[in-house]
Amino acid sequence: MPKYKRHLVTAALIYANGPIHIGHLAGCYIPSDIYVRYLRSRGDDVKFISGTDEHGVPITIKARDEKKTPKEIVDKYYDLIKKSFDEFGISFDIFSRTSRDIHHKTSSEFFLNLNKKKSFSEKISSQYFDSKENQFLSDRYIVGECPSCSSPNAYGDQCEKCGKTLSPLELKNPTSVLSGNKPILKETKNWYLPMDKLQEKVDNYISTKKNWKTNVLGQCRSWLKEGLKPRAMTRDLDWGVKVPLENSEGKVLYVWFDAPIGYITATKELDKDGWEKYWKDDDTNLVHFIGKDNIVFHCIIFPMMLMEHGDYILPTNVPANEFMNLEGDKISTSKNWAVWLHEYLKDFPGMQDELRYCLITNLPENKDSDFTWKDFQAKNNNELVAILGNYVNRVFVLCNKYFDSSVPKVSKREIDDKLFEDLFSLKFKIEDSMKNFKFRESMGYVMDIARLGNKYLTDNEPWKKYDEDEDFVKKIIYNSIQIVANLAIISEPFIPFTSSKIFKLLNKEKIPWKKTSTTLIRGGHIISQNGHLFSKIDDSKIDDQIKKLKLSIEANNKVMPEKKTIDFDDFLKVDIRVGTVINAENVPKSNKLLKLLIDTGVDERVILSGISKYYTPKEIVGKKVMVLINLKARKMMGIESQGMLLLAEDSDGKLSLMQPDSDISNGAVVA
Repeated sequence: MPKYKRHLVTAALIYANGPIHIGHLAGCYIPSDIYVRYLRSRGDDVKFISGTDEHGVPITIKARDEKKTPKEIVDKYYDLIKKSFDEFGISFDIFSRTSRDIHHKTSSEFFLNLNKKKSFSEKISSQYFDSKENQFLSDRYIVGECPSCSSPNAYGDQCEKCGKTLSPLELKNPTSVLSGNKPILKETKNWYLPMDKLQEKVDNYISTKKNWKTNVLGQCRSWLKEGLKPRAMTRDLDWGVKVPLENSEGKVLYVWFDAPIGYITATKELDKDGWEKYWKDDDTNLVHFIGKDNIVFHCIIFPMMLMEHGDYILPTNVPANEFMNLEGDKISTSKNWAVWLHEYLKDFPGMQDELRYCLITNLPENKDSDFTWKDFQAKNNNELVAILGNYVNRVFVLCNKYFDSSVPKVSKREIDDKLFEDLFSLKFKIEDSMKNFKFRESMGYVMDIARLGNKYLTDNEPWKKYDEDEDFVKKIIYNSIQIVANLAIISEPFIPFTSSKIFKLLNKEKIPWKKTSTTLIRGGHIISQNGHLFSKIDDSKIDDQIKKLKLSIEANNKVMPEKKTIDFDDFLKVDIRVGTVINAENVPKSNKLLKLLIDTGVDERVILSGISKYYTPKEIVGKKVMVLINLKARKMMGIESQGMLLLAEDSDGKLSLMQPDSDISNGAVVA
C-alpha cells in the first residue's frame, strides 16, 4: 500500500427511505469497514465517513406513500439505519445526515463557488410535467421503458435492471409516478454542469487509474466513449438544499450534487479544526466505497465538481462492488425480497460475525453474487464452527486439560520456526490482497491460518504423548496458543466480534496488526478453560427464514384484476389457432422484437412479438404456439405483423408462451 500521511474512507450515503439489507452490506459497508479496521490496526491516521442521503425524489415518494412529511420519513429511517449499523459493528467515525444545517450551508457554498467561476450554464429547457399534480417530474417521479434494456419500469434517473444512468427525456412511453398520467412538456430554467466541455479533464484523470477495478474502469470508459452531456445540477422540487440564488424559488440542488458533498460536511462535523487536511492535502488517500449503480457519480460527476471547485483532492480509488442477489433473484425492497439487517439481528442475536463471514466470502467484487440461507448455514457449520471454532476450542481445552489453563513455559528453540514462517506468509498474502481490495481472498487466507493450526495439532497429536514426553506437549500447546493469538489480531478487520471474544478468552487486551509474533502470550499466563466461539445453526432456523421469503413472494404475487365483462358473442369474434414457429430472427434496431414465421394451419404468416428477452430465435423455432389470427395487421419497425401470440405475464413483467399440452395439429381452434 502506498505511503500516505492519512486516509479518508467514505461509504456511500444511503437513502433514508428504508432499512438496511444484505445487498447494502455486501456492496460497500462491510468492505469499507474491513479496510478501515485494517488501517486502524496498522496505526494509520484514518477517518471513516458515512451517513444518510435525505434529499431527492425517493424520500418524497416514500413520504407520499406513508402519508408523512419528508422530515418524518428521514428521521424514522435515520434512527433505524444508524442503530442497525451500530449493533452490527460497522465502525464509522461519524454517521451524519444531509438534512443538517451544516450540510445545507456547505452545499450552498460549494454551488456558489462553481457559479462564481461560471462553471454552470443557465438553460431553459422542456421537462416533463404532471398537470394534475402541478409538479415537474424529475428522477424517480417518472417511469418508462429503458432505452437500453427495454425494461418497462426504468426511472427518470436510472434503470435498476441494467444500471444505466438516464434522464427523463430518454424514457420511452413515460408515465408520472404521482398520478399515473402521461406527462406533458413544460419549460423551466435549471443550472447545468457542461460535462461535455469538461470531459477531457475527467478522461485524463481516469486514464491515470491503472490500478482501479476492471468493472469500475469499464463503466467509466463506456460513459466517456459515449460522450458526456450537460447535466442539470438543480431540480424543480420543494425538498432539498435550496438553490442559493435570487429568482430560484421552488428549486433545489440535484441530489447527486449535494449528496457527495455530504462526505465533506461529515468530515467537518467530525473534525471542526482539522477537516481540511483530509480533503485538501495531497498526502491524503481518499477512497470511496460504493455499489456499481453509483460509479458514474463518484468517478465522473463528483471528481468533475471537485476539479471545478479547485481546492479539493480527487479520489485515489473507488472500489465499487457489483450487486448481491438473494436466492437467485434480484433484491427488491418494494417487494420485500430482502434480508433486512434489523430483522436478522433480532432473529440471530449475537451472531453478527456469522453474517459478516458469509457475506465476505461471497462479496460481489467482480460480478454479481448470490446469498442463500442454505449457504449461510453451510458457511457457519462447515467453516466457522468446524474449522476456526474447532481449532480455537481444541487449543483451549488441551491447555486446560494438561496445564490447568496456564500457558506452558518453553525455550526459544522450542518455537516452531516453520509453523510461524507459514503463518506470516499468510499474513503477507492478506496484506497484499488488502492493497487491491480483494477482501474475499483475504478472508480465505485468515481461514487458512486456522487450517494451519488444525493441521499442526493433528500432525503432532499431543493428546497421545503427554505421559511419555511432557516437554513435547508443552511446545505444541505453546505454539498453538500463539497461533490463536495471532488469529485474534489478523481476523479483527473481518470478524471483529470473534476477534474480541478470542482476546477475552486469552485474557489479553487488543493487540495491533504490527505486533504479530511468536511470543504474544507468555508462559505462565492464565487463559480460559475453553474457547467456544460459534454454534451450529439447525435446519429449523433456516427453514423459518426461507418460509419468510416465500411469504414475501405470495404477498407480492399480485394477480391482475378481472377485466370488464364481455358478451359471449364478443368472445366468438376472437379466432385463436394452434400454430408452429417455422422460422425466427431478431428485428434489427429493436431490443425486444422477434420476427416469427408461423404455420397457422390456415396459412404461413409473419408475426412480430416482443419476447427476445425471454426466447432466442433458435430455441423458439419448432414450438407450438397459440395465435390470434383475426387481429388487424399492424406495422412495427417497417414490418407488417399479421396477428399476435398468446402470452402470460407475471407480476415481474416476465412473458411466457401459451402452448397446448399435446401435439395438436396446426390450425386447431382454441375454444
